[in-house]
Amino acid sequence: MQFGIFTVGDVTTDPTNGTTPSEHERIKAMVRIALKAEEAGLDVFATGEHHNPPFVPSSPTTMLGYIAAQTSKIILSTSTTLITTNDPVKIAEDFAMLQHLAEGRVDLMMGRGNTGPVYPWFGQDIRQGIPLAIENYALLRKLWREDVVDWEGKFRTPLQGFTSTPRPLDGVPPFVWHGSIRSPEIAEQAAYYGDGFFANHIFWPTSHFQQLIGFYRQRYEHYGHGAADQAIVGLGGQAFIRPKSQDARSEFRPYFDNAPVYGHGPSLEEFTDQTPLTVGSPQEVIDKTLTFREHFGDYQRQLFLMDHAGLPLKTVLEQLDLLGEQVIPVLRKELDSLRPAHVPEAPTHESLKAASASVEASV
Repeated sequence: MQFGIFTVGDVTTDPTNGTTPSEHERIKAMVRIALKAEEAGLDVFATGEHHNPPFVPSSPTTMLGYIAAQTSKIILSTSTTLITTNDPVKIAEDFAMLQHLAEGRVDLMMGRGNTGPVYPWFGQDIRQGIPLAIENYALLRKLWREDVVDWEGKFRTPLQGFTSTPRPLDGVPPFVWHGSIRSPEIAEQAAYYGDGFFANHIFWPTSHFQQLIGFYRQRYEHYGHGAADQAIVGLGGQAFIRPKSQDARSEFRPYFDNAPVYGHGPSLEEFTDQTPLTVGSPQEVIDKTLTFREHFGDYQRQLFLMDHAGLPLKTVLEQLDLLGEQVIPVLRKELDSLRPAHVPEAPTHESLKAASASVEASV
């Protein structure tokens, strides 16, 4: 079981004092948070990709490469890589380069993002979102797995005798997750290739994601990758932690009430009742996160959103200490003890390399 954090990299005013970090301060804070995540014993740091204010992570591999140079254990990932508007050739080369720099501590999550205008900014049509995701990913896989590629599709110029460089580290491409909050076509895509499916269920009711994850598991088995309960699933989560529950709710409430995404809507109590958001003590976060397995089955990756809505860096670092010291050790022990022996662990570069070597030896 892998535990980590993801960030969307928002630049948001702190509602308690009216201060707004500069883009420079927010970027440096994201790096500090990633370093703290490794220090706190987390397994994964993932950054989003955005090309519009109020977000700053427009170049994830640049940031992750910088973080890779300062870390040694943590897996560096994305919480969205825009497969619809990025050139698959550039994705192939950027992430292979990052693989080499990070000694394999890299995976990525394909997504379409949540900003409609990004499509025309990059010369694409939002009405072609699903076809773009399907075609571009098919090309990306080919670029990583074939040394010389001849290819022709609908959405970009053909390739003739093209070799993407550098080649993936050890001949093993990064593991890919496909993220979606609403599209069964993306769950189908993940299942078809035997890739991971990540459901960032932080805003929608559990019942919606039970259907989406259930569909992915069924199709994973249909395509012969293993039993449905062996499918590779990741989940999002959200928490604000203090030793005392009342302190957590009192401190987080102004950030919740003014958050750009869900502020001025449902109350904090209503939102925590209907979504994975937990605001309370470490034990409350543990208890609620353990219910995810009851809803979705055994899964491989749990990422928490911890640094949004204008929370100051000092507070986020304190949150990571609490998460790493009092929450994740208990979750890791409990969830690992409940996982049946036939359910796989989360893929890593080393496990994928070993699997590839095993296949080659049997041929």
